[in-house]
Amino acid sequence: MTDNDYSTGMIRYCIAYLNGQRLDEIRIEDIGETLKREGTFVWLALHEPNAFLLQKTQHEFNLHELAIEDAGLAHQRPKLEQYGNTLFIVLKTAMLLGHQLHLGETHMFVGPNFFMTVRHGPSVTYGKVRERLESMPVHMARGPVMAAHGVMDFVVDNYSPIADALETRFEKLEEDLFKGTYSRQTIERLYELKHELLVLRNAAAPVLDITDGLIRFHADLIPKDAQIYFRDIHDHVIRLLATLDETREMLTAAMQVNLALVSVEQNDSVRRLAGWGAILAIPTVVFSLYGTNFQHIPELASDYGYPVMLGVVTVVCVWLYRRLKRFGWL
Repeated sequence: MTDNDYSTGMIRYCIAYLNGQRLDEIRIEDIGETLKREGTFVWLALHEPNAFLLQKTQHEFNLHELAIEDAGLAHQRPKLEQYGNTLFIVLKTAMLLGHQLHLGETHMFVGPNFFMTVRHGPSVTYGKVRERLESMPVHMARGPVMAAHGVMDFVVDNYSPIADALETRFEKLEEDLFKGTYSRQTIERLYELKHELLVLRNAAAPVLDITDGLIRFHADLIPKDAQIYFRDIHDHVIRLLATLDETREMLTAAMQVNLALVSVEQNDSVRRLAGWGAILAIPTVVFSLYGTNFQHIPELASDYGYPVMLGVVTVVCVWLYRRLKRFGWL
């Protein structure tokens, strides 16, 4: 494939609709002519298109060059911008691949008679969203605004099972925290989980500003009767962020409790060592006296000197052991 070509894999579908009813799939080159029909809008879905394909869509939809430049680049921040009579929306998509959270991006162009999505990175295809909307011609008759709502709602709804999976993972790690044994691996997983919660929150939080902007400032493209649908997305994001914040707070608290338990366990170990050190200090001091060069040692003149001395040391050690045991040092 050359720079002046594109593969069919980059085009997921390009479909024309008339008054909410599906007509047929069309070619990229026919988009301009199709849009001239009254009551018709085109839904184009792209996946990681090259520069040539984006230039073709720019020409057919009459898109702004800055928006096309952004659409060709991944790693854009979530945002809402208006270029003439076209809205440009960037959303972060999220997927769990194994136990790892991966982010992708979806760039959307919403015009008076067209809707285009550009996907980058890991994300689920929006074919099911399109099929569901096609089964409701009344919604499709409202035009691109309902297609934009369907995709945004799908992206936001996909955050929730990921948040649930992260919360379930936290509950399992929480059980390991309170087993009474310190595990470096558990702490590392907690930090990774905390990072993933933050990443997911940062992906979802900007949707609040996007939906708020769609509701308040773009009445020309978002009719009043359609604003309630974006307000519903807004409410979903608020509930999601509350769940994520609650989980992060619980995770932070669990880590602090674990550190406190580790400190308590270390203190107990130090006390036990100190207790045994005190017990062993008694015979150590007594027996070390016999290593000095004294001329007169009482035990040398008595047959019972050493047994008595050993007995006294044993009694004192046992008494000290019992006292320390009573106070919880051993």
